[in-house]
Amino acid sequence: MEPLLVRAARRQPVERTPVWFMRQAGRTLPGYRAIRKRLGLFDVCRRPELCAQVTLEPVELHGVDAAVMFADIMLPVIGMGVDVQLVENVGPVIEHPVESLEDVRKLQVPEPEESVPFILEAVGLVRRELQPDKALLGFCGGPFTVAGYLIEGKPTRDFVKTKRCMFGSPEVWHELMDRLSETFLRYVRAKVEAGADAIQLFDSWVGALTLADYEEFVAPYSERILGGLSVPTIHFGTGTSHLLESMAAAGGDVIGLDWRTPLAEGWERVGHDRGVQGNLDPALLLGPWERVEASTDAILQAAGGRPGHIFNLGHGVLPDTDPASLRRLRALVHERTAAVAGAK
Repeated sequence: MEPLLVRAARRQPVERTPVWFMRQAGRTLPGYRAIRKRLGLFDVCRRPELCAQVTLEPVELHGVDAAVMFADIMLPVIGMGVDVQLVENVGPVIEHPVESLEDVRKLQVPEPEESVPFILEAVGLVRRELQPDKALLGFCGGPFTVAGYLIEGKPTRDFVKTKRCMFGSPEVWHELMDRLSETFLRYVRAKVEAGADAIQLFDSWVGALTLADYEEFVAPYSERILGGLSVPTIHFGTGTSHLLESMAAAGGDVIGLDWRTPLAEGWERVGHDRGVQGNLDPALLLGPWERVEASTDAILQAAGGRPGHIFNLGHGVLPDTDPASLRRLRALVHERTAAVAGAK
């Protein structure tokens, strides 16, 4: 039998709603924190057995239905020739941001077997360790989000330089997006060949765009990645309520909803011919359990037991989250939805 999450992504009947959490690998977990005291994130990724250990830790501790490969969305661009530093409490920092067509044309489109062999080895290790009913999720960054980091040189909330490039130098923008989307497609295809059961496209900051700009400057490149895979795909962004229909048109068997959009409304807008993922506010896990339970019940009630719901947070696990709360939340969703499935 295929993993529970894979069947849900295909909107097949399932015995309970699958649960996983974005950023479940790392951050809050004691094993990962101990490792990070001596190694950087990219160093962990380059050691397949250690990367597999970090990936598997939340599956063992929380009992979630999927392992998500431990990595960073900037990892593939290192193989393109970009110098990326992950700065604590800042994020990705690029020493030489992309400013011109010449800068773009210096970027390689690498073969994953050459640029990230360690990740592919780790994928194989994790898939062999996972139980058959547990899914292995691979992921890549959305082309807009990664292009924003490359052009801005560091995280931003306004994307002024990025939009200046889009509007003022479209030839630079489109060539950059072409190279990024081809690199990411090769990267996630290689993960699938190594054993990944599903792929998520994280376009975390694409909500900074208008609908028209998304459709002109981003959607074709996301579609290229999502349409080029043979396994179920999840398409996720934050602040994307105004983009949901267009994101669904660009691709994804499952559309990720952040916490700002009510689940029933989001599902209606993306269409019932695909699944949805989400969408508890991560900050709720920092407060009283009673509120977590009530909000979870409301999400499950909105899903109504329809095939295609994958339970997750509306974005990643916050660093101060108690790991015990994640396990308790997973157990709650399993208990509630198994009861509904059993009553049918």
